[in-house]
Amino acid sequence: MSKNFKIAVLPGDGIGPEVTEAALKVLRAVQKASKKVRLEFIQGEAGYNCIRKYGTNVPQKTLDMLKQTNACLKGPMTTPEEAGAPPSAAVTIRKAFNLYANIRPCKSLPRVPSIRSNIDLVVLRENTEGLYFGREFLLSPGKGVALRVVTQQASEKIANLAFELAMKRKKHVTCVHKRNVLRVTDGIFVDSVMKVAEKYPSVFVDEVHVDAMAMRLIKEPEKFDVIVTTNLFGDILSDEAAQLVGGLGFAAGANIGDSYGMFEPVHGSAPKYEGKNVVNPVATILSAKMMLEYLNLPEEAGLIEKAVATVLEEGKVRTYDMDGASATQEMADAIAAKILI
Repeated sequence: MSKNFKIAVLPGDGIGPEVTEAALKVLRAVQKASKKVRLEFIQGEAGYNCIRKYGTNVPQKTLDMLKQTNACLKGPMTTPEEAGAPPSAAVTIRKAFNLYANIRPCKSLPRVPSIRSNIDLVVLRENTEGLYFGREFLLSPGKGVALRVVTQQASEKIANLAFELAMKRKKHVTCVHKRNVLRVTDGIFVDSVMKVAEKYPSVFVDEVHVDAMAMRLIKEPEKFDVIVTTNLFGDILSDEAAQLVGGLGFAAGANIGDSYGMFEPVHGSAPKYEGKNVVNPVATILSAKMMLEYLNLPEEAGLIEKAVATVLEEGKVRTYDMDGASATQEMADAIAAKILI
């Protein structure tokens, strides 16, 4: 008996349609190989390309469509930087579905330049509050204020997920903060993490200030397992972590809530490469793998992980960021061809 899922697909801007199509090729290969899974892909509009047409980068009809699906595969999207412009599409969808956890794995891959060969960590970022959520106000010309909201409720939710994840991994959680300066907001966050830690006595817990963490990721990344932190700190540290293992072309991400999940590469829309068919699609393909894990399809997710590792190990197909000359769709075709049961 097959398992049926409806998947929302938001191709996005710039290189978004190219890397999203690459991931869909691999997902179609998984579906063909598995025979137990049926994925119905429903495409929607979102991104910078929607603003002129709808006045927003996530139209209401797209949000309504997402509600009818089991998960969303989202391509990178361009976010305007002018004051008063709509918030990023990712933030809009996170708000709409309360996707409180951003999960960004960082793992050494075969024949991909890495600062260490044995890195295997995950940055878990609270996704609904903090500075990144963009609550800003102009008090007077030249004087602005940004709110950093941190709550016990949201902090405990992300902490629970961090400890559950650690129990499946190396049983080590690192709480990253700046409590020595942000004593109230980061005080709430750290206290919440430590409260949750009491329920997991078998998990080792330590604390690191965010500036020291930026240094230690370079010095000793192999010593970390699950890193849990606030929104903006997690956004910055996860990009740094991606560079440790080959760059943003390999950085996958998941946005998880209690009843929905959105999956996207960590990198942006890279408009200068739009239409050139040269960028690395592995980050989006691995995001699709994370989506299958979320849908409780571990065998199918494993097919993608194994296929990616095999293609990288062979080294015949390599995009420009790996000093190769292969096209985006060549990489996708090579990975799809390795999807075998």
